[in-house]
Amino acid sequence: MDIVCLLTGLGLILAGANMLTDGASDIARRYGVSDLVVGLTVVAFGTSAPEFIISLLSAIDGNTGIAIGNVVGSNIFNILAIVGVTALVRPIKVEKSILTADIPLVVLSALALLAMGSGPWLGDGSARILSRSDGIILLLFFTVFMRYTFAQAKTAPSAPDAVASKPPMPFWKGVLWVLLGLAGLIFGGNLFVGGASGIARSLGVSDALIGLTIVAAGTSLPELATSVVSAVKGKPGIAIGNVIGSNIFNIFLVLGASATVRPLPFGEIGESDLIVLALACIAFWLMGAFFRRRTFTRPEGALLLIAYIAYTWHLIASL
Repeated sequence: MDIVCLLTGLGLILAGANMLTDGASDIARRYGVSDLVVGLTVVAFGTSAPEFIISLLSAIDGNTGIAIGNVVGSNIFNILAIVGVTALVRPIKVEKSILTADIPLVVLSALALLAMGSGPWLGDGSARILSRSDGIILLLFFTVFMRYTFAQAKTAPSAPDAVASKPPMPFWKGVLWVLLGLAGLIFGGNLFVGGASGIARSLGVSDALIGLTIVAAGTSLPELATSVVSAVKGKPGIAIGNVIGSNIFNIFLVLGASATVRPLPFGEIGESDLIVLALACIAFWLMGAFFRRRTFTRPEGALLLIAYIAYTWHLIASL
């Protein structure tokens, strides 16, 4: 039964990603909103919904290993695996504003979480816990990000394909496609995670490791499917904006809301995992900023993917 849930969830995720990309892109084209802004907001929030639901419910139930591990693992997966695979499928050219404003926010979110999770290591003597005050600080960061993104939407140039020859679908159909796509991503992600987690627990794997690997990869499948499909369809703004927005949503909103509901001990999520996340975000920024004219190339994608495989191998080997 777990295997059936896993395969059914994967099918729903792929179908949902295709519908969400088509609907969101069409709405953006109709109103002259850039694909990047759509990727940073509507698509990012929709594909982060599985992380939000799972981490929030895990926090309420006291499964803090899954609550934090899900976000940390998902963000590592987003940067190393999703950007890596997407760049391998099709090199991603990004706008200058992404490298000067948006990706630095991704780095800031990772460094903020590293600082909050490294209290004893930094010498303040406190326990390794994401407190309610930390959660409120993360939520404040999230409001700043949203204000910036909406300000960017007002000043950004119209979507480059706003006058494309392809006629737009009716507005109601675009909205319906977005809603059905989100539903497919959310329900598919939950089915996949439920099946994969059932298999893992039957093998006696810890909550922290499940959160960092199986749950993280499962809840990030919407981001993976959406980014790959967007890149194939020539929508680099949605492809990269989805990853950036999802990483920011996951730390600032998902962990912020979860920690505000209930303080989250880091437990088996060590400083090494938080350092890997921070280094992955920094590498993501450096690759885009300093090589090949703001393009994530196939060799860079391969390096990111190899780094994720090495990290996962380390987790499994340390059992």
